[in-house]
Amino acid sequence: MTLICGIDESARGPVIGPLIIAGVLLNKSKEDSFREAGVKDSKLLTQPQRVKLANFIKREADDYFVITVPVDEIDAAVDSTSTNLNWLEADKSIEIIKKLDPDVVILDCPSTVPKKYEDYVRPHIDKDIKLIVEHKADLNYVACAAASILAKCLREEVVTKLKEKFGNIGSGYPSDPTTQQFLRDNWDKHSGLFRKSWASWKKFSNAKKQKGLDEF
Repeated sequence: MTLICGIDESARGPVIGPLIIAGVLLNKSKEDSFREAGVKDSKLLTQPQRVKLANFIKREADDYFVITVPVDEIDAAVDSTSTNLNWLEADKSIEIIKKLDPDVVILDCPSTVPKKYEDYVRPHIDKDIKLIVEHKADLNYVACAAASILAKCLREEVVTKLKEKFGNIGSGYPSDPTTQQFLRDNWDKHSGLFRKSWASWKKFSNAKKQKGLDEF
């Protein structure tokens, strides 16, 4: 019996809300049944399809583990001189690997240099674990695709709750006009909502600082 762990994330790019990283543990013998059920990269599925498949994955996977990384932890990594967002994601992936204890790990690499990412992760995990690190692994490995679905579904649930609490925040991505307007109106409110290390948030913060200097 070979246990495969696929790891993928959702919401690296938004200026609003947490980063979600999911791991799905799957007996290799189940890969075909997961493919037949329609499990594939979450971006290729509709929201109702993702929800249905997330329920299937939680029921049929050998195990799964999802980590929600809060805004302040993201900002600390991005603004740090000793780490960055990629290494933060790698650290959380290591946590998932240790929790699920697989035989094989497939990491969807956020970097276009998978070898560098692999060299960061490898010393932190059991030497007997086979490690596969690929950019866009969710397109090629069903365990990674399953992880992408769980991460994306939780992200969508988070956005729904944020909208209920704060109003229409849009998708949370800086390119979204609704998010841009919400950011413009609220950038200095709602502690813990915005990623203050993002250029889209800093634009408003810096403009206020400059205005203050001009007035001075």
